[in-house]
Amino acid sequence: MATINAIIEDVLANEGGYVNDPRDAGGETNFGITIATARANGFTGPMKAITRDFARGVYVKQYVEAPGFDKIAAISPSIGAELVDTGVNMGPKVAAQFLQRALNGLNNQGKDYADLLVDGSAGQKTRDALTAFLKKRGAEGERRLLLLLNALQGERYLSLCEGRAANEAFLFGWLARIAA
Repeated sequence: MATINAIIEDVLANEGGYVNDPRDAGGETNFGITIATARANGFTGPMKAITRDFARGVYVKQYVEAPGFDKIAAISPSIGAELVDTGVNMGPKVAAQFLQRALNGLNNQGKDYADLLVDGSAGQKTRDALTAFLKKRGAEGERRLLLLLNALQGERYLSLCEGRAANEAFLFGWLARIAA
């Protein structure tokens, strides 16, 4: 079972170190933390000085605990890890919406569990639906749900490129997140 620490270590490995690519709309980052996020979390120094521990703390607070992905990980470590990684890259609300949309599409027209409001909140109803889905579909269902989440993520990456040509510079790298 993937622990929250292991999930964060994977995110840190994906995000890498300091980057200041002028093509990146997110601007200057270190360990994947944007300057805006760093400042919002009290960091006042130069971005190159962000430590791995600072980044880890931001990830746990903002991308694991705040959206409730730790509770999802308690139900399914692999789904939790996917949501954290997607949340870091696209925002936790988008990651939760992907899960809600996927679960709605997999609920056999509401016969297996009720449709979810796609509100980007991974609350109790979303966790209950995930639990019901996994109880019915088991390990193969979990695998297919992960594939669907990755498909949604890939479609979002392509849409970002279609909406901003400069993002095409990042598409190949972004796809590595879902190819792993």
